[in-house]
Amino acid sequence: MVKVIDFLAAVESAYEAGIDVMDFQAKYRVFKEVVTSISGEKQIDKAFQAASNYSIYQTVKRMRELLKEGDVSQATTKTRKIKVS
Repeated sequence: MVKVIDFLAAVESAYEAGIDVMDFQAKYRVFKEVVTSISGEKQIDKAFQAASNYSIYQTVKRMRELLKEGDVSQATTKTRKIKVS
Protein backbone atom coordinates (compact mmCIF):
# COMPACT_ATOMS: atom_id res chain seq x y z
CA MET A 1 0.00 0.00 0.00
CA VAL A 2 2.86 2.37 0.81
CA LYS A 3 4.35 1.76 -2.65
CA VAL A 4 1.05 2.69 -4.31
CA ILE A 5 0.70 5.87 -2.25
CA ASP A 6 4.32 6.79 -3.01
CA PHE A 7 3.57 6.44 -6.74
CA LEU A 8 0.38 8.51 -6.45
CA ALA A 9 2.41 11.22 -4.71
CA ALA A 10 4.80 11.14 -7.69
CA VAL A 11 1.87 11.64 -10.08
CA GLU A 12 0.75 14.58 -7.95
CA SER A 13 4.28 16.02 -8.09
CA ALA A 14 4.29 15.71 -11.88
CA TYR A 15 1.22 17.93 -12.03
CA GLU A 16 2.25 20.45 -9.39
CA ALA A 17 6.00 20.99 -9.69
CA GLY A 18 7.37 18.42 -12.09
CA ILE A 19 9.37 15.30 -11.29
CA ASP A 20 12.56 13.86 -12.73
CA VAL A 21 11.61 11.32 -15.39
CA MET A 22 14.03 8.70 -14.06
CA ASP A 23 12.68 9.06 -10.51
CA PHE A 24 9.14 8.74 -11.81
CA GLN A 25 10.03 5.69 -13.88
CA ALA A 26 11.52 4.00 -10.81
CA LYS A 27 8.38 4.71 -8.77
CA TYR A 28 6.20 3.42 -11.63
CA ARG A 29 8.17 0.16 -11.76
CA VAL A 30 7.68 -0.38 -8.02
CA PHE A 31 3.97 0.45 -8.41
CA LYS A 32 3.68 -2.15 -11.20
CA GLU A 33 5.20 -4.80 -8.90
CA VAL A 34 2.19 -4.29 -6.61
CA VAL A 35 -0.50 -3.56 -9.22
CA THR A 36 0.35 -6.03 -11.97
CA SER A 37 -2.87 -5.97 -13.99
CA ILE A 38 -3.92 -3.26 -16.42
CA SER A 39 -7.47 -3.39 -15.06
CA GLY A 40 -6.17 -2.80 -11.53
CA GLU A 41 -4.16 0.18 -12.74
CA LYS A 42 -7.23 1.56 -14.52
CA GLN A 43 -9.37 1.19 -11.39
CA ILE A 44 -6.82 3.03 -9.27
CA ASP A 45 -6.46 5.69 -11.98
CA LYS A 46 -10.22 6.22 -12.11
CA ALA A 47 -10.54 6.58 -8.33
CA PHE A 48 -7.44 8.79 -8.07
CA GLN A 49 -8.59 11.01 -10.92
CA ALA A 50 -12.03 11.40 -9.34
CA ALA A 51 -10.44 12.47 -6.06
CA SER A 52 -7.57 14.62 -7.33
CA ASN A 53 -8.23 15.40 -11.00
CA TYR A 54 -4.75 13.99 -11.79
CA SER A 55 -4.39 11.18 -14.34
CA ILE A 56 -1.99 8.28 -13.91
CA TYR A 57 -2.49 7.43 -17.58
CA GLN A 58 -1.53 10.91 -18.84
CA THR A 59 1.51 11.06 -16.56
CA VAL A 60 2.79 7.63 -17.63
CA LYS A 61 2.12 8.56 -21.25
CA ARG A 62 4.24 11.72 -20.83
CA MET A 63 7.00 9.67 -19.18
CA ARG A 64 7.07 7.29 -22.14
CA GLU A 65 7.18 10.22 -24.60
CA LEU A 66 10.18 11.72 -22.80
CA LEU A 67 11.96 8.38 -22.66
CA LYS A 68 11.31 7.82 -26.36
CA GLU A 69 12.72 11.25 -27.30
CA GLY A 70 16.21 10.27 -26.22
CA ASP A 71 18.35 8.26 -23.88
CA VAL A 72 17.47 10.06 -20.65
CA SER A 73 19.71 7.82 -18.57
CA GLN A 74 22.77 9.25 -20.36
CA ALA A 75 21.79 12.87 -19.65
CA THR A 76 24.11 13.78 -16.81
CA THR A 77 24.09 17.55 -17.14
CA LYS A 78 20.48 17.98 -18.15
CA THR A 79 17.63 16.68 -16.00
CA ARG A 80 14.38 15.98 -17.79
CA LYS A 81 11.26 16.56 -15.78
CA ILE A 82 7.77 15.31 -16.32
CA LYS A 83 5.36 18.21 -16.10
CA VAL A 84 1.73 17.47 -16.88
CA SER A 85 -0.64 20.36 -17.41
